[in-house]
Amino acid sequence: MAVAELNGAAIADEASFHRQSREAFGFPESYADSIDAWVDCMSYLRDDENMTKFRLKANEVLEIVIVDADKMKAQAPDLLEELTFCIGGINERYEDYGEKPALELVLR
Repeated sequence: MAVAELNGAAIADEASFHRQSREAFGFPESYADSIDAWVDCMSYLRDDENMTKFRLKANEVLEIVIVDADKMKAQAPDLLEELTFCIGGINERYEDYGEKPALELVLR
């Protein structure tokens, strides 16, 4: 299983979330530091688009681990809620195309 780790203690707002995401997921230089751009990049994990450093196989899942998630929840609760919502939407998109969900959020 592929794993990307975010440091929840370092995520206090959208800007810090996107800095962490750029590093953890290897987004392209053109990444726009927005939730919409995050969703777009994470929607191509099984394609040849090179939107992340990950290239998942048909049944593979990318585990997104947020360490110190309690700190992120205290500092940016709305962002954590939005991230959870977006992951669910991305997984639904994969299922709509007949694929297995590609993302799993793990809070530690």
